[in-house]
Amino acid sequence: HPIAVSVVNKYNKEIDQSLITDVEEISGHGVKATYQNDIIAIGNARLMKREGIEFKESVALGSIIYIAINGKYVGNIVVSDQIKKDSKAAIKMLKSLGIKKTVMLTGDKKLVADTVGKELDIDEIHSELLPEDKLNIVEELLLQKSSKGKLFFVGDGINDTPVLARADIGIAMGGLGADAAIDVADVVIMNDEPSKIGTAVFVAKRTRKIVWQNIYFALGVKFLFLALGAIGIATMWEAVIADVGVSLLAVLNAMRILKYDYKNK
Repeated sequence: HPIAVSVVNKYNKEIDQSLITDVEEISGHGVKATYQNDIIAIGNARLMKREGIEFKESVALGSIIYIAINGKYVGNIVVSDQIKKDSKAAIKMLKSLGIKKTVMLTGDKKLVADTVGKELDIDEIHSELLPEDKLNIVEELLLQKSSKGKLFFVGDGINDTPVLARADIGIAMGGLGADAAIDVADVVIMNDEPSKIGTAVFVAKRTRKIVWQNIYFALGVKFLFLALGAIGIATMWEAVIADVGVSLLAVLNAMRILKYDYKNK
């Protein structure tokens, strides 16, 4: 998990994994584990409430990680959300490619989600969601879209797995993405650059266009020589040569896609 990686990197010391036992992941809440006979609970405010732990909810802007030891609240860690450099450009590119609506689904606090969503010009924002809440909203969005429309979901965490599987197209961010999310995704972005999502859509659209060009061209030539053969103008050998020629031209046409500079798309 990206937040877990941030905390471990900040600690910057070797961790003896053998001292950590009974690890329990509570979906949409956090984790519990035993460390040297102490029961430690780390997660969001929902986890503290679930465990019946008295605590003071933080109003800091960012992702708040609450920590309790043996049922007693001991403090919190605030992880600031940093928008990736190309996120705004990624949203703009998707809209230019014909994406009708952008929606943010996040477990973060409403203030954080609204701030980020406004800066990125996202159309609809849903915050403080559990994994099942995300799935329910995606189900609603699937009902709202047109019959020819497609809904794609981008995620990187294990909590995103059900939604990635349910969406028409699931896109996993592979750089820090959970293995479970990557396994169920239809498309995997092998780094954490959101702009690559737009590139993937562009490549898909361009590929489909070339495929249909080849189909129409091949069928057109075949029907032409079929008609010429029927009236005695074209012989079998001319038809064979035309068939091979069509195949070669189709391959050459398909190779045009390799000439595009996708880095600047």
